[in-house]
Amino acid sequence: MPLEICETFFSILGESTYAGLPAFFIRLAGCNLRCSYCDTTYAYEPGRVLPEEEVLAAARAHQPQYVLVTGGEPLLQSGTLRLLTALADAGYTVLLETNGSLPIHRVDPRVHRILDVKCPGSGMADRNYWQNLSLLTGRDEIKFVVSDQADFDWSLDIIRQHRLAERLPVLISPVFEKFSPREAARLILAGGLPLRLNMQLHKYIWGPHARGV
Repeated sequence: MPLEICETFFSILGESTYAGLPAFFIRLAGCNLRCSYCDTTYAYEPGRVLPEEEVLAAARAHQPQYVLVTGGEPLLQSGTLRLLTALADAGYTVLLETNGSLPIHRVDPRVHRILDVKCPGSGMADRNYWQNLSLLTGRDEIKFVVSDQADFDWSLDIIRQHRLAERLPVLISPVFEKFSPREAARLILAGGLPLRLNMQLHKYIWGPHARGV
Protein backbone atom coordinates (compact mmCIF):
# COMPACT_ATOMS: atom_id res chain seq x y z
CA MET A 1 0.00 0.00 0.00
CA PRO A 2 1.50 3.40 -0.94
CA LEU A 3 2.37 5.95 1.72
CA GLU A 4 2.82 9.72 1.63
CA ILE A 5 6.32 10.27 2.95
CA CYS A 6 7.61 13.64 4.11
CA GLU A 7 11.19 12.45 4.67
CA THR A 8 13.33 9.51 5.74
CA PHE A 9 16.77 9.72 7.33
CA PHE A 10 19.20 8.00 9.70
CA SER A 11 19.99 9.95 12.85
CA ILE A 12 20.04 10.04 16.65
CA LEU A 13 16.75 9.71 18.50
CA GLY A 14 16.15 13.03 20.23
CA GLU A 15 13.25 12.12 22.52
CA SER A 16 11.68 9.37 24.64
CA THR A 17 13.47 6.80 26.80
CA TYR A 18 15.34 5.80 23.63
CA ALA A 19 16.95 9.25 23.27
CA GLY A 20 20.55 9.15 22.12
CA LEU A 21 20.29 5.90 20.14
CA PRO A 22 20.79 5.68 16.36
CA ALA A 23 17.59 5.02 14.43
CA PHE A 24 16.03 5.17 11.01
CA PHE A 25 13.30 7.83 10.85
CA ILE A 26 10.19 7.57 8.67
CA ARG A 27 8.27 10.85 8.78
CA LEU A 28 4.83 10.56 7.19
CA ALA A 29 3.15 13.58 5.63
CA GLY A 30 -0.07 15.19 6.84
CA CYS A 31 -1.40 16.23 10.24
CA ASN A 32 -4.88 16.82 11.61
CA LEU A 33 -3.73 19.20 14.38
CA ARG A 34 -2.14 22.65 14.40
CA CYS A 35 -0.29 22.90 17.71
CA SER A 36 0.92 26.38 18.63
CA TYR A 37 4.53 25.24 19.07
CA CYS A 38 4.74 22.81 16.12
CA ASP A 39 8.32 22.40 14.88
CA THR A 40 7.50 20.23 11.84
CA THR A 41 4.99 22.39 9.98
CA TYR A 42 6.61 21.29 6.74
CA ALA A 43 5.02 17.87 7.35
CA TYR A 44 1.55 19.42 6.89
CA GLU A 45 2.08 19.37 3.13
CA PRO A 46 1.50 16.36 0.86
CA GLY A 47 4.53 14.10 0.62
CA ARG A 48 6.12 11.79 -1.94
CA VAL A 49 3.95 8.78 -2.63
CA LEU A 50 6.08 5.67 -2.16
CA PRO A 51 5.20 1.98 -2.05
CA GLU A 52 5.67 0.25 1.28
CA GLU A 53 8.41 -1.93 -0.21
CA GLU A 54 10.50 1.12 -1.10
CA VAL A 55 10.20 2.49 2.44
CA LEU A 56 11.27 -0.87 3.88
CA ALA A 57 14.22 -1.00 1.49
CA ALA A 58 15.34 2.44 2.65
CA ALA A 59 15.33 1.21 6.25
CA ARG A 60 17.28 -1.95 5.36
CA ALA A 61 19.98 0.12 3.70
CA HIS A 62 20.97 1.54 7.09
CA GLN A 63 20.68 -1.75 9.01
CA PRO A 64 19.16 -0.05 12.05
CA GLN A 65 18.05 -1.73 15.27
CA TYR A 66 15.48 1.01 15.87
CA VAL A 67 12.95 2.51 13.46
CA LEU A 68 10.83 5.53 14.40
CA VAL A 69 7.58 6.20 12.51
CA THR A 70 6.47 9.77 13.10
CA GLY A 71 4.79 12.72 11.39
CA GLY A 72 2.83 14.81 10.94
CA GLU A 73 0.37 12.31 12.30
CA PRO A 74 1.19 8.83 10.99
CA LEU A 75 -2.14 7.23 11.96
CA LEU A 76 -3.98 9.44 9.47
CA GLN A 77 -2.74 7.17 6.68
CA SER A 78 -4.42 3.80 6.30
CA GLY A 79 -1.15 2.19 5.20
CA THR A 80 0.66 3.04 8.43
CA LEU A 81 -0.69 0.09 10.40
CA ARG A 82 0.56 -2.30 7.74
CA LEU A 83 3.93 -0.55 7.61
CA LEU A 84 4.34 -0.87 11.39
CA THR A 85 3.61 -4.58 11.23
CA ALA A 86 6.01 -5.08 8.32
CA LEU A 87 8.78 -3.29 10.24
CA ALA A 88 8.15 -5.45 13.32
CA ASP A 89 8.13 -8.58 11.15
CA ALA A 90 11.53 -7.54 9.81
CA GLY A 91 12.93 -7.64 13.34
CA TYR A 92 13.29 -3.94 14.11
CA THR A 93 12.43 -2.32 17.41
CA VAL A 94 9.61 -0.10 16.14
CA LEU A 95 8.62 3.19 17.78
CA LEU A 96 5.49 5.13 16.84
CA GLU A 97 5.01 8.81 17.70
CA THR A 98 1.34 9.80 17.59
CA ASN A 99 -0.37 13.03 18.60
CA GLY A 100 -3.05 11.37 20.73
CA SER A 101 -6.05 12.51 18.72
CA LEU A 102 -6.71 9.18 16.97
CA PRO A 103 -7.41 5.66 18.30
CA ILE A 104 -4.36 3.46 18.82
CA HIS A 105 -6.09 0.13 19.44
CA ARG A 106 -5.24 -1.32 16.00
CA VAL A 107 -1.50 -0.69 16.26
CA ASP A 108 0.55 -3.91 16.24
CA PRO A 109 1.19 -4.86 19.91
CA ARG A 110 4.91 -5.24 19.19
CA VAL A 111 5.18 -1.50 18.50
CA HIS A 112 6.25 0.90 21.25
CA ARG A 113 3.65 3.68 21.17
CA ILE A 114 4.78 7.16 22.23
CA LEU A 115 1.53 9.03 22.79
CA ASP A 116 1.15 12.79 23.16
CA VAL A 117 -1.42 14.30 25.48
CA LYS A 118 -2.07 17.80 24.21
CA CYS A 119 -1.91 20.43 26.96
CA PRO A 120 -3.94 23.66 26.89
CA GLY A 121 -0.92 25.65 25.69
CA SER A 122 -0.94 23.68 22.44
CA GLY A 123 -4.39 25.01 21.54
CA MET A 124 -5.39 21.41 20.80
CA ALA A 125 -6.35 20.01 24.22
CA ASP A 126 -9.94 19.51 23.07
CA ARG A 127 -8.69 17.00 20.46
CA ASN A 128 -7.28 14.44 22.90
CA TYR A 129 -8.75 10.97 22.38
CA TRP A 130 -8.97 10.11 26.05
CA GLN A 131 -9.94 6.46 25.51
CA ASN A 132 -6.34 5.81 24.45
CA LEU A 133 -5.08 6.20 28.02
CA SER A 134 -6.71 2.95 29.13
CA LEU A 135 -4.97 1.07 26.30
CA LEU A 136 -1.42 2.06 27.20
CA THR A 137 0.91 -0.59 28.65
CA GLY A 138 4.34 -0.63 30.21
CA ARG A 139 5.97 -0.94 26.77
CA ASP A 140 4.45 2.44 25.75
CA GLU A 141 5.32 6.00 26.76
CA ILE A 142 3.27 9.16 27.19
CA LYS A 143 4.46 12.71 26.56
CA PHE A 144 3.23 16.09 27.76
CA VAL A 145 4.66 19.09 25.88
CA VAL A 146 4.44 21.95 28.36
CA SER A 147 4.51 25.63 27.45
CA ASP A 148 4.41 27.01 31.01
CA GLN A 149 3.67 26.11 34.61
CA ALA A 150 -0.08 26.08 33.94
CA ASP A 151 0.49 23.31 31.38
CA PHE A 152 2.64 21.40 33.86
CA ASP A 153 0.02 21.66 36.62
CA TRP A 154 -2.67 20.52 34.17
CA SER A 155 -0.46 17.58 33.17
CA LEU A 156 0.08 16.61 36.78
CA ASP A 157 -3.68 16.42 37.30
CA ILE A 158 -4.06 14.11 34.28
CA ILE A 159 -1.13 11.94 35.35
CA ARG A 160 -2.57 11.49 38.85
CA GLN A 161 -6.15 11.02 37.70
CA HIS A 162 -5.18 8.16 35.37
CA ARG A 163 -2.29 6.86 37.53
CA LEU A 164 -0.05 7.09 34.51
CA ALA A 165 3.28 7.24 36.33
CA GLU A 166 2.48 3.88 37.95
CA ARG A 167 1.94 2.25 34.57
CA LEU A 168 4.47 3.55 32.06
CA PRO A 169 7.19 6.16 31.45
CA VAL A 170 5.84 9.72 31.54
CA LEU A 171 7.79 12.39 29.64
CA ILE A 172 7.67 16.11 30.37
CA SER A 173 8.91 18.06 27.35
CA PRO A 174 9.35 21.83 27.81
CA VAL A 175 8.71 23.81 24.63
CA PHE A 176 12.12 24.64 23.20
CA GLU A 177 13.24 28.23 23.86
CA LYS A 178 9.91 29.06 25.49
CA PHE A 179 9.77 27.16 28.78
CA SER A 180 13.03 26.85 30.71
CA PRO A 181 14.29 23.28 31.20
CA ARG A 182 15.56 24.42 34.60
CA GLU A 183 12.04 25.50 35.58
CA ALA A 184 10.58 22.25 34.24
CA ALA A 185 13.15 20.31 36.26
CA ARG A 186 12.26 22.29 39.39
CA LEU A 187 8.57 21.49 38.91
CA ILE A 188 9.30 17.80 38.35
CA LEU A 189 11.34 17.66 41.54
CA ALA A 190 8.54 19.35 43.48
CA GLY A 191 5.80 17.22 41.90
CA GLY A 192 6.56 14.05 43.80
CA LEU A 193 6.17 11.71 40.80
CA PRO A 194 8.82 9.81 38.76
CA LEU A 195 8.50 11.95 35.64
CA ARG A 196 11.23 12.12 32.98
CA LEU A 197 12.52 15.45 31.66
CA ASN A 198 12.47 15.12 27.86
CA MET A 199 14.96 17.54 26.35
CA GLN A 200 14.68 17.11 22.54
CA LEU A 201 18.37 16.28 22.08
CA HIS A 202 18.20 16.69 18.30
CA LYS A 203 17.65 20.44 18.67
CA TYR A 204 20.75 20.79 20.84
CA ILE A 205 22.82 18.62 18.47
CA TRP A 206 21.71 19.88 15.04
CA GLY A 207 19.93 23.16 15.83
CA PRO A 208 16.22 23.98 16.26
CA HIS A 209 15.32 24.20 12.57
CA ALA A 210 17.39 21.41 10.99
CA ARG A 211 15.56 18.85 8.83
CA GLY A 212 16.51 15.29 8.03
CA VAL A 213 18.99 14.89 10.91
